[in-house]
Amino acid sequence: MSSGSTTFGHPAGFVAFVGAGPGDEGLLTLRGADLLSRADAVVLDQEAYGSLLRHCREGVEVVDAAEEDAARRAVAAAKAGRHVVRLCAGDPMFFSSVTEEVAACAEAEVDFEIVPGVPPATAVLAYAGIPAATSVPEFRVVDAAVVDDWSTHAASAGTLVIYNGIAEAVAIGKALVAAGRPDTTPVAISSAGTTTEQYTVATTLGRMAPDLKHAGMTEPGLIVVGEAVGMRERLSWFETKPLFGWRVLVPRTKEQSAGLVEQLRSYGAVPEEVPTISVEPPRTPQQMDRAIKGLVTGRYEWVAFTSANAVKAVREKFEEYGLDARAFAGLKVAAVGEATARALVEFGVKPDLTPSGEQSSEGLVAEWPPYDSMLDPINRVLLPRADIATETLVAGLTELGWECDDVTAYRTVRAAPPPAPVREAIKGGGFDAVLFTSSSTVRNLVGIAGKPHNVTVIAVIGPQTAKTAEEFGLRVDVMADTASVSALAAGLAEYGAKLRQAALAAGEVPRRPSQNRRGARRRK
Repeated sequence: MSSGSTTFGHPAGFVAFVGAGPGDEGLLTLRGADLLSRADAVVLDQEAYGSLLRHCREGVEVVDAAEEDAARRAVAAAKAGRHVVRLCAGDPMFFSSVTEEVAACAEAEVDFEIVPGVPPATAVLAYAGIPAATSVPEFRVVDAAVVDDWSTHAASAGTLVIYNGIAEAVAIGKALVAAGRPDTTPVAISSAGTTTEQYTVATTLGRMAPDLKHAGMTEPGLIVVGEAVGMRERLSWFETKPLFGWRVLVPRTKEQSAGLVEQLRSYGAVPEEVPTISVEPPRTPQQMDRAIKGLVTGRYEWVAFTSANAVKAVREKFEEYGLDARAFAGLKVAAVGEATARALVEFGVKPDLTPSGEQSSEGLVAEWPPYDSMLDPINRVLLPRADIATETLVAGLTELGWECDDVTAYRTVRAAPPPAPVREAIKGGGFDAVLFTSSSTVRNLVGIAGKPHNVTVIAVIGPQTAKTAEEFGLRVDVMADTASVSALAAGLAEYGAKLRQAALAAGEVPRRPSQNRRGARRRK
């Protein structure tokens, strides 16, 4: 049967061989993501490409490609009318081992499609800052596993990219020199390309042995030979990110950490979310019920939100009563900081007051107008907050002449301890940095997992969180310019950039904080 079908609209079953790319999940093609979103079953190497399953529907059948009958099951599923995606490393038709699986579909008269992927041969070079070719317009890709004689490839003056050669890299270098390639020819060896584990050694054919001795290079990797390697120093952009490869602990609730995680990834970090706080409804809902009723009936002049969780709690109560943002009409609304203001805007409410200086209860009080009986018809403020909130805001507003209804909108309770390997990494220095976004995240992390190792960089959102961290014996290295998670991540990136610049200025290879602990593997 022809493989001409191009959509999952075909009435019969279907197998799509989709190139998953070289490692960075962001390099999956749009076509690949679309096919995954509509698949009934996915066959893949779960260890390498399991993260791509986020594109799939809930309940999709997942088959590990390592299973002996994986190919047969894919064909059988397609014959039964199901839509199957077979994820392949790199590009399915570029040094791939799935050719036999494609042939099996053709023989079984099952419709199939081949979706090209981004091959390591070009992607890894781009991520290493190496152009495919410079003055010599030749680009050659070879598989070391099937090369017996390197003389033909040594004669090429262009860029030579070698797959499956990491284990024999030094021997390949010697063979190229013996076959006539100058020993001064630049060469780069890159492993785990396009991922935050990427590591590249730039050297020459003549110096490969000493320069690779302690590098610990492993597959998947590439060897790149040619003058184009010399451009790496100027064009490297991925491995020079300020937090490249840093393992960063994000001790927050899942709902709160999504934007922060993406920002950290943009700096090259490897964020790991460890919930330390579980947000739960108040034990008795009557207080919130009365507050919402008062809000609707005009009891309050102001509503002050001190967290995005407070916004979420009020929003959920509104939905419970069939209300929406229009219930805030005639009220003044305050937000303690940028994240809280964003949550309000998403709800359809534009805050009237957000601190321009310090984004905290103190900063909010500093800009809050005093009560004026001539201007303010009502002197009451609603404060929907956490059960463990500090009294700073209440005391400050009371001093300004306002009456406060301090209402428990949600409870923050300590989350369950993380798995043992995570606890060991926290205490043993396996994390490069920890971000603390509140005093409670400090207390709860130490309570459920132990105190971070002294090589770990401690970054905090503000003075109160810094004080709590110091009370637990932690050295604070970074404090955000403003009390927002975005500023906190940016502050950590700036700190990482300074560490990198200092190492380079001293003629040293930049190292992550975790690599400075006793027993950490050294790369020279």
